[in-house]
Amino acid sequence: MAQDTFIITLPPRQLPALRGWQVTPAHLAYRLGPGPHLFRADSTVPRGGLMVADDQDFDGLGPTGPLCQEILRECQARGFSGAILDFENRLPPLEQIAAALDEQFARRGLALYVNERYAPHAPHARVMIPSALSGGSLRRRLEEALERFGESRVVLALETRREDFFLPSPTGSGQPLSERELEELKQRLSPAVFFSGDLCARYFTYMSRESGAHFVLFDDGDTLCHKADTARQLNIHTFLLPWAEAAPHAAQLGIQKKQEAKSPRSGGHATR
Repeated sequence: MAQDTFIITLPPRQLPALRGWQVTPAHLAYRLGPGPHLFRADSTVPRGGLMVADDQDFDGLGPTGPLCQEILRECQARGFSGAILDFENRLPPLEQIAAALDEQFARRGLALYVNERYAPHAPHARVMIPSALSGGSLRRRLEEALERFGESRVVLALETRREDFFLPSPTGSGQPLSERELEELKQRLSPAVFFSGDLCARYFTYMSRESGAHFVLFDDGDTLCHKADTARQLNIHTFLLPWAEAAPHAAQLGIQKKQEAKSPRSGGHATR
């Protein structure tokens, strides 16, 4: 039976929370910025695990070659096993960065993780497929990803999503809800809550005099487990998720505890 790999994203200051768990930490501490250069937001980044680099401050200006070298040097200096490119924008320089790092990392045995839009530019990289859907089927979504990228490259990015959709919803996007807002809505409406086997998520509907029909879709510990189990049935065993969302459901998700090292018996003699 294949063993699961859980990659947990979190700021370095929260790293002590992972003690005792068999997970790979992914450090939320890096950002691409003007120059372009790699900026580290936290001076206390430890050794090991994965770098997470986002593009929120990236303006697309300047040569990308030196930036790729900065990323590579930081990974080597910190003993990282690879990097996650958390790119939300779609710019040609970011595509160049993904392509260059894909080649350089593969040559050095480092792992690279990209979202789906950058997968064509990084043929060696692992591809992160988000677990949250507003329509269709998660199983079919993962089957299509496997057909495109192959079993060894697909990673399921688990996330707790809470959204309130107007009906009809032509864009497939809803209004994000905080956990508190969702609970207040449920307490006020006392709705009948259902489970969607296709989406692996819970939902309910309600009517508003001001805005008409609504469809609320949300996740909890059980739905995250359903999503992970759907991936396992397709032989996908690598999962990415934030520690804030994993922590309440760690054992339920199947994240294993580390075995404590047995202390040597007292009074024994060393053997040569």
